[in-house]
This record gives sequence, structure tokens and C-alpha cells, in this order.
Amino acid sequence: MEVRQARAADHEDIAAFTSDTWSDRFDRGDYIADVFPEWVESDGPGQRTVVAAEDGRVIGVCQVVLLSEHEAWAQGMRVADDARAKGVAEAMNDACFDWARERGATVCRNMVFSWNVAGLGAARGVGYDPATEFRWAHPDPDVDARTDESVGKRDGAGEFDVVPDPDAAWSYWQRSDASRELAGLTLDPEESWALSECSRERFREAAAETAVFAVQDADGTRGAAYRTRDYERESGDGDGEGDGETDLWVEYGVGAWDDVPAAQALFAAIARDAAEVGADRTRVLIPETPRHVSDAAYAGIPVSEDPDFVMAADLTGRV
Repeated sequence: MEVRQARAADHEDIAAFTSDTWSDRFDRGDYIADVFPEWVESDGPGQRTVVAAEDGRVIGVCQVVLLSEHEAWAQGMRVADDARAKGVAEAMNDACFDWARERGATVCRNMVFSWNVAGLGAARGVGYDPATEFRWAHPDPDVDARTDESVGKRDGAGEFDVVPDPDAAWSYWQRSDASRELAGLTLDPEESWALSECSRERFREAAAETAVFAVQDADGTRGAAYRTRDYERESGDGDGEGDGETDLWVEYGVGAWDDVPAAQALFAAIARDAAEVGADRTRVLIPETPRHVSDAAYAGIPVSEDPDFVMAADLTGRV
């Protein structure tokens, strides 16, 4: 078996063994075959796509991306069915870890669906430990969204204001239980699906380029969020009912709040913002805790059925 950098000519083999990935869950199939040509083309100093090959046939693929001077993110680990339990994942993962460590990374993280038990076991087996978990909230875009006055007040302090103050949002995020539960991680502004360590600069950049929200009342800031990106996605969301049309999704890097009234104010602001940019759908990363998920549900916000797990590997021991 050989582990090497991916080439454009590997596409056919990869498409063949990823075509049925999670076919019992997603009618649209795996995304790897679609993005692989772009991965190969965009490989460079901050990204490497590797494959495992045996007897001239590609039997595995994985990608690692540098998110900061010390953070790496691994994604897209796939191994052909007839090549499993042969050390393929371990060999590719070691190559990714070594590549990232040589470039200064001290930690590498990845994301595994909570229902993907085999993937979770594989991640633990190659050196990852549990880091955090999150879920998606999906407020409907609504330009007229308002806080329900019956619960949109906090202990007589008056109604909330939502202001575009990145420093107030950052200060709240730092002290919030959401930050503790998420290990300080939020959606990375550059790499889709990746989580990285949040900074004040991230909130400031969102204020300048997208949107940032600080939920405030007379006692101070009680919630925070920021908009990360927007993208088009086929309508139907993988249920097999897509008609070739696309929806505009708008994504928010984190949602954090003190209580249900603050959550209502925050999600109303997000709903208005999403409508103003023409979104059809939204998703907001929230901590996977009983309080945060039930707060969102009580506020009337749809929440994804399953959480996603973030795993992390310490690279500092690698030579």
C-alpha cells in the first residue's frame, strides 16, 4: 500500500468506492466525488489531499487543512469497503498528522456524525479524543420576525435590543457557558464545516464583512452570534425530492444566549438578517446541551435531529 498526494486521475476510483456511502441515509450520495477535483486543484501550502493506493487502485482518501498557525482540520476520510480493517485509515491519518505537524500544527480536529458509530470508532482508533458536540438550529428567514412580548422580557429589565457590536458580542462569548461547552470553537470563516478557536478578530471581521449580533438589555449583553457564509444547495435537503432547484442557505457560526427570552431575541434577529440577504434556509451552530437545545425548542426554533461530534488529536508528541 502506498500513501501519496492525490492526483486528478484518482477521481474515477474515488467516485467508485464512495458512490454508496451512507446510501441508507442520504439519497444524494456522498459529496466526496463531487468535491475531489476541486480538492486536488486547490492543494497547496495550507492544504493536502492524500490517497491510499494498492496495486494501482485508489482505496482511500482524506484531506487535511491548516486553519491557523497551530490548528489543523481533517475531513473526508473514506476507505473502500473491501480495504477496511487493513490499516488504510491509520496510514492516511498518520500522513495527514505528520504533514500538519511539520507545518506547526499542535492540534488536529475533525467532525463525525453522532450516528456514524463506525466512524467514531475509527477516529478514536487513529488518535482522536472527544472534544465537543453541537447541533444545528434552523430559524425560518422572516423579515418581520419579532420577539414574543410574552416571554421577550427578562426579569422586568425591559425588552432586548440587538446591536452590531463585535466587542460586546466577543466579551459575552468569552464568558458564556456556550463557549465552555464548545471548547471555545465556532465555525471557521474560511473552511466549510470546520470548527476552529474563536477570537475577537473573528467577531470584528464578521461585523465588517457579514453580520454580528449582540443581544442587550439594561443589565448588559445576554447573547451573541455572527454570520459566517451563504451557499446554494439543492432543494429537498437529501430526501430524494429535489427538483433541480436550489435553496440559498445562510450559516451562522455560533449562537449563544443566557435564557429563553435572550434566545428568542437572538433568533428573531437572525431570522430578519437571513431574510434581508434572500435566504431560503438557515443553520446556526449551537451547543449540544439539554439547556441550549430545549431553549431553542421552547423559542419555537426547529433543531436538527442529531448532534455532530468534534474530535481532537494532540500533535505535539509527533516528531
